[in-house]
Amino acid sequence: MQKVKLSDIRPNPNNPRVIKDDKFKKLVKSIQDFPQMLELRPIVVNDEMIVLGGNMRLKALEHLGIEETYIIKASDLTDKQEQEFIIKDNVGYGEWDWDQLANEWDVQDLDDWGLTIPNWSAGLDVNNMNEDDINIDEEFNPMGNMDGKQRVVFLFDGAEEAESYLNSIQVKFIKRNMAWQVDLSTQYI
Repeated sequence: MQKVKLSDIRPNPNNPRVIKDDKFKKLVKSIQDFPQMLELRPIVVNDEMIVLGGNMRLKALEHLGIEETYIIKASDLTDKQEQEFIIKDNVGYGEWDWDQLANEWDVQDLDDWGLTIPNWSAGLDVNNMNEDDINIDEEFNPMGNMDGKQRVVFLFDGAEEAESYLNSIQVKFIKRNMAWQVDLSTQYI
């Protein structure tokens, strides 16, 4: 690990990750509030000083006017290994334990630290939930209209409960892997 000038680091022109305005603001605030993270989690570059991991942090550092940061050089990687690193560095393998977060962590701290907290309705049972159970897409507006269609999200304990509920409200549905396509425009009796 070494400390270098930001001007020596080049953003990766083939970086497949983007950051939206709200998330970028949270990243900038995170760096301002806890700059020690930069040393604990340095930017990863190749021998040409092109970023393999940390493009968004580099952008935030430039935005803040910070002139130096810590890097780790990933030397001797093939082009294919560099591509693999870029993807694997950004893949989230774990899942949040929403029940533990709700009961043992301060929600405001979590929000301040950049974790997007779902807007759960009162009384929602969060036991056994994982990130696949909720949609935290910044572009998703649950109250908005998408090409004339409304999007409604239901959370169920399992496939049997989902099917039972959809039958009880008498709608047509098609199960597609873990998602269910429901036609709310026509009820059947």
